[in-house]
Amino acid sequence: MAHSALSQVSVTVPLQTDSSFRRSTFKATSVTFSDRSSWISIPPIDLKAPRSRNQHIVCMSVQQASKAKVSVSPLSLEDAKEPPLNIYKPREPYTATIVSVERLVGPKAPGETCHIVIDHDGNLPYWEGQSYGVIPPGENPKKPGSPHNVRLYSIASTRYGDSFDGKTASLCVRRAVYYDPETGKEDPSKNGVCSNFLCDSKPGDKVKITGPSGKIMLLPEDNPNATHIMIGTGTGVAPFRGYLRRMFMESVPTKFNGLAWLFLGVANTDSLLYDDEFTKYLNDYPGNFRYDRALSREQKNNKGGKMYVQDKIEEYSDEIFKLLDEGAHIYFCGLKGMMPGIQDTLKRVAEVRGESWEQKLSQLKKNKQWHVEVY
Repeated sequence: MAHSALSQVSVTVPLQTDSSFRRSTFKATSVTFSDRSSWISIPPIDLKAPRSRNQHIVCMSVQQASKAKVSVSPLSLEDAKEPPLNIYKPREPYTATIVSVERLVGPKAPGETCHIVIDHDGNLPYWEGQSYGVIPPGENPKKPGSPHNVRLYSIASTRYGDSFDGKTASLCVRRAVYYDPETGKEDPSKNGVCSNFLCDSKPGDKVKITGPSGKIMLLPEDNPNATHIMIGTGTGVAPFRGYLRRMFMESVPTKFNGLAWLFLGVANTDSLLYDDEFTKYLNDYPGNFRYDRALSREQKNNKGGKMYVQDKIEEYSDEIFKLLDEGAHIYFCGLKGMMPGIQDTLKRVAEVRGESWEQKLSQLKKNKQWHVEVY
């Protein structure tokens, strides 16, 4: 990477006026910005200090992009014509290092979701929309003597990472916790092995990574004026965070002039992920970004029931169908349980419009406008 522009000792992050907003800082690295008028220096916080599981820490990398975009390097990451695929495989994974682990959600969120920054030192490049595989330590209980199976996680950063130097990747991980239905108490023996390993990791810990993998969620950039409709539930927002940072935060050769429209479904306000980041884009790029939240435990749909992402889709269905007819890309990411409700809604809307959803879906897939990654 070029070092000529990297002369600062500490990272600068923008001033946040909301007094309730709490943050920690970046990994100590140097980043150059085109305009520093709205940025202030924040002293480092000790990420190694002990914290309780329920402590509320806002992600360190929820930086607010000023309209002056952030310089990134190395720009040689733009040169490849095809995405990197499976550079490291399960039999010989890459050993990366944990940079930071931070709680993303507030105290009233059901469960814990963490933002995890991993240092791959530039050896595991990826494109926005791809996934890493993680192999947790220990042996597979179903195959004694063998390592655990690979768990796939959508990458939540651009190819330049949260440090903008092409050496890190970020994951958005919800801690999988099992509660006994009879006692209501947590049963650690049945908790998710990999998610708990990642959420419990400390800076400096080692983590075995495979990949990158996946092509279905890659961000098409052949048309800078295209429309991208993103529908995510919970940690399914991960790839969309990468897209949006590339579109609105980073100074990259591909200049985005189209429309990005994010629908995010979570339980409540405390469960919103990267909300300050997205809200800043909304303020800075109102003509290029739209952001709709579906808070199932706080909002009601027009039938008086809980508000889910499919209800938001129905609310804006005429506009969405028109955009799809004009060539918009539509992306879905999250738990696989989200798709039946969404498909039912789209089918119902299509029928009201006198269209066949099956034919429309077939055409969207044929045109490569339809992108789904659920787990």
